[in-house]
Amino acid sequence: MIPTLELRSVTKSFGDFVAVDGVSLVVQPGTIFGLLGPNGAGKTTTLRMIMDIIAPDSGEVHFQGRQRHARDLAHIGYLPEERGLYRKMTVVDHLAFFAELHGMKRARALPTIERWLDRVELAKWGKRKVEELSKGMQQKIQLVGTVLHEPELLILDEPFSGLDPVNQILFKDLLADYRAGGKTVIFSTHIMDQAEKLCDSICLISHGQAILEGQLAKIKRDLGDNSYRLVAEGDLSILEHVPGIEQILASNGEVKLLLAPDASGPAVLREIVQFLVVHEFRSEEPELEEIFIKAVRDADRER
Repeated sequence: MIPTLELRSVTKSFGDFVAVDGVSLVVQPGTIFGLLGPNGAGKTTTLRMIMDIIAPDSGEVHFQGRQRHARDLAHIGYLPEERGLYRKMTVVDHLAFFAELHGMKRARALPTIERWLDRVELAKWGKRKVEELSKGMQQKIQLVGTVLHEPELLILDEPFSGLDPVNQILFKDLLADYRAGGKTVIFSTHIMDQAEKLCDSICLISHGQAILEGQLAKIKRDLGDNSYRLVAEGDLSILEHVPGIEQILASNGEVKLLLAPDASGPAVLREIVQFLVVHEFRSEEPELEEIFIKAVRDADRER
């Protein structure tokens, strides 16, 4: 299968600062791909190189099996993190303007605009000025403007930033529908819960370097033997001194543990029961947040 997008050792520096350092990744068609990492990791710079807003210092960007050309951008929809709308324009006029930028005639675009406004629950707002809309409504308009020309690849930079929970669900449903239609989605985020619910594959970037990349299900399986759920009573801080425990994430009396690769679950449990009253200790698939924290910590230790 020919990838929709491929980065090959892409690097970008600004003066002495290396923002992206040899990042390689592969995005397959009909999938949702998460570009993950802490703030300042290099996610936005990577997306801007994909969109040819800035040029890489070295490396290659490939689109649908060949080196990306300027004409390929017509098949990509891009929603940047820094967004803006013309506040005095009506919603329909604004979206028609977006459509025309992508080569669509207004008459052809209007039925598509109406359909999308209905989909994002803004059908009654088409004739209102943008400045009359709430921030969440404006974000919906920006997303609609990005997908009107039905791009093969949709790239969204922190699309859930500032959205309330209801609109977060709406955006997730829209992205899932887009994938179901055979299209490809890339979005960046530093919020792991969003990525875990949506992504087929991920690339985790830290300090400009790709430290983990691949299918999310496989990554979880590879770490599954080392992840445990613990429910116990007592001073949980003692877990920090138990041999074989590499990472501890505690919340509401429940603890997620990542063990060292050579650690044994039963051996760790024998240590724990000496200090805590254990109600439950079982192996389970790690959450993406656990994987994220471990990968970033491991990469920081190697720096």
